[in-house]
Amino acid sequence: MSYIKIEDLSLGYDSEIVCSNINFEINKNDYLCIIGENGAGKSTLIKTILDLKEKKAGKILFSENLKKSEIGYLPQQTVVQKDFPATVYEVVLSGMLSQLKYRPFYTKKEKNHAKQEMEKLGITHLQNKSYRQLSGGQQQRVLLARALCASDKILLLDEPVTGLDPQVTQEFYGLLKSLNEQGMTIVMVSHDLSVLKYATHVLYLKKKVPIFMEKEMFIERYGKEIYND
Repeated sequence: MSYIKIEDLSLGYDSEIVCSNINFEINKNDYLCIIGENGAGKSTLIKTILDLKEKKAGKILFSENLKKSEIGYLPQQTVVQKDFPATVYEVVLSGMLSQLKYRPFYTKKEKNHAKQEMEKLGITHLQNKSYRQLSGGQQQRVLLARALCASDKILLLDEPVTGLDPQVTQEFYGLLKSLNEQGMTIVMVSHDLSVLKYATHVLYLKKKVPIFMEKEMFIERYGKEIYND
């Protein structure tokens, strides 16, 4: 089942095109890793899919089985976000803001959903702590739980392990692997090529011709190029 299809997409800033002729699709239960040179448009692609940036050209087609509000998003953290003055529970619960519509409060079902996601990620004991007092790894688990409140179908993650130590990074990758094995579609921007071992597909953004293919074929054809860069 295809969730998102990208056709002849061009990305850029202002009048500058940074990447063009991007073609790929995201199917149910895929684990897509988006890699590439600095400035190639990796983060811009994620934001364009989410309508946070305008595309320069091309099409982004969504399946009738996926609404934009059903996409979980874990963005790159800024210093301000890391210092956000809220409890862990409040941050996780905010993942369901799009479901509130005109309601001024969360339902019991939504509150229980937030608690279930915290339990799934092993952060229930942190629910009353201030988010800004947590370690980097704990904060990323909280943001992942928040994203899971928004979607049980697909997660888009933009450099989610930046600033984390190697052990915490591997633990986070393990969480994503487990979620993928349970049916969650994962789309992740990463500069860490070790994550490719978990991928089913790779999108390699280059200024000339972007490359999209299954992971095994990609490693066979382009492994020397990317690992020697």
